[in-house]
Amino acid sequence: MERQDAAQVGRIGRWPVRWHHALLTVWTVVWFFVAERHGGVSWHYLREGEQLLFGQSGGGGLALYANHPELQIGPVSFLVAGLFAPFPAALGEKLAEAFMSGLGLWMLVLIGRAAADHYLGTGTNHRRLQQRVLIAGAAFIPMWVEVSARFAHLDDVMALFFTTFAVRAVVRGQATATGVFLALAVDSKPWAVAFLPLLLTLPRRTWLRSALWTVGLVAIAWLPFYVGNGNTMAAAHFTIPNQAASSLRWFGVTDPATPWWDRPAQMALGLGLGTLAVHRGRWPAVILVAADARILLDPSVYTYYSASVLLGTLIWDAIGQRRLVPWVSWIALISLYGSALIVPSDSARGLIRLAFAVGSAAYVLLWPMRAPRSGGRRRHRFVPHQRRRDPDPVYPLYDLPAPGDGKA
Repeated sequence: MERQDAAQVGRIGRWPVRWHHALLTVWTVVWFFVAERHGGVSWHYLREGEQLLFGQSGGGGLALYANHPELQIGPVSFLVAGLFAPFPAALGEKLAEAFMSGLGLWMLVLIGRAAADHYLGTGTNHRRLQQRVLIAGAAFIPMWVEVSARFAHLDDVMALFFTTFAVRAVVRGQATATGVFLALAVDSKPWAVAFLPLLLTLPRRTWLRSALWTVGLVAIAWLPFYVGNGNTMAAAHFTIPNQAASSLRWFGVTDPATPWWDRPAQMALGLGLGTLAVHRGRWPAVILVAADARILLDPSVYTYYSASVLLGTLIWDAIGQRRLVPWVSWIALISLYGSALIVPSDSARGLIRLAFAVGSAAYVLLWPMRAPRSGGRRRHRFVPHQRRRDPDPVYPLYDLPAPGDGKA
């Protein structure tokens, strides 16, 4: 295909919009209006935390987490929530829900571009890649609207949004950007620490630099609260009820609240599985296996938790495998969201969550995978976008700039 013709793949006429993006936008709008009727369930936490952080309510400032351990939300999320504070409460909430839902579409574009970069020079059919993003994105959107519009969990949204930018930076070999975006994810929601094995995907010579950026920015965001009020440490021990549909019940954990060992085990399992994914050459699975660890060991079963799983399956289906039908994303949607809607038994729902978390992690870590044409079995860690060799590179999928032209 000539370069000029290739650049038109998937476009709507002469418009710079592609068919799969347009369809996913319509799909998002439909789900947004379905969820928005009962939306904003948890937005009040963001409003309260933003007011406390900026001293508009007593007991806030650097004592925010010491006095309100139930606000398990990072300071970056409160800063973003402040963007909607000038509006009347009801309008600000609706604008926030629309903003968060729109970020999901941006993430789909970023993942598509990351996939195009990753497969540059491998002979990948870009039209098929567009179709893969479309089908996987159609499964991702319902869960994304669940977290963004129905529950309005800005902290989860920002953590996953920055993590998507980190994945894009990893593919492009941008070590500093990867460290910065992962730090912003942790500064938005602490459980994003489980995504840090993405740093190991970078060339070893850049590990220290990217890790220093991550550690430094996390310290800047969180240390003032710990230094400013010694009781902030108690926020780490905040517990939530152990719900009947939790997978923990299948491990014999019947404590009424979060067991003392649960959060450390959850974090360790996510980090361990992510590190194993990188070691086995399955780095696009890092987000999925970390999310699996979360839903496997979390005492709560809110449906918005599954948004992180669907982001993980989206990344895996777009980058980690080359089949046209991204069935992992649809199995995740049916198993986690479908079961929550139609399965009446708490115990059965817990078993389904357990089966999906274990089964999907085992699949992406252990199942034999077909290697891309341009690399062998050891092309598992990372091939920087700028180092790929292509005599006449074209970017028909997302109008990507050619390597070295100075554009982002």
